[in-house]
Amino acid sequence: MAEPPSERAVTFDRLYAENPDPWAVETSAYERGKRDETMAVLGGRRFTSGLEIGCSTGILTERLAPICERLLAIDVSAEALRLAKRRLDAQPHVTFRHGEVPDDWPKGQFDLIVFSEVLYFLSAEEIAHASALARQTLADDGLCLLVNWTGPNDLPISGERAVELFGTQAWRVAEHRTRPNYRIDLLARELAAPTMAAR
Repeated sequence: MAEPPSERAVTFDRLYAENPDPWAVETSAYERGKRDETMAVLGGRRFTSGLEIGCSTGILTERLAPICERLLAIDVSAEALRLAKRRLDAQPHVTFRHGEVPDDWPKGQFDLIVFSEVLYFLSAEEIAHASALARQTLADDGLCLLVNWTGPNDLPISGERAVELFGTQAWRVAEHRTRPNYRIDLLARELAAPTMAAR
């Protein structure tokens, strides 16, 4: 028997059922600018296997799809995923999965992992766990991208605090950009230094 949806899943399903674009992501000039900045941080690089956590209705997914040979997009809301699948119906290399991170973290290795406007919906423990899972599944030359609203919100965790909890000190910060009301952090794995060969 399938487990009942979590309280978080029920909340987001209700939100998207009432309004398919609850944060005006599709129409807001601010949101369009943030997506442009997000893509600019990636610098035109192409990726073999991308993972987007919290894809919502697929608006950023649509921008990520052309730079990934394969892209897996995950969201807790079945209603949001229904809209995302419709948006990217003609993109066979993009797959969608209904799941709640970190518990439903996918198997495999990725050279791009994106958390855009999602971390502060998790608990502190979940953010730390997601960071550990991202480090474990990120390719050695991969990138992990965090995009976080830094203005006021009605959640227990702010965008700035979410980045702290993600533990960027355990990563190598490849690039950091601060803009009005949001920040972008591009992270890479901190590889262990090579050991000296025995003489």
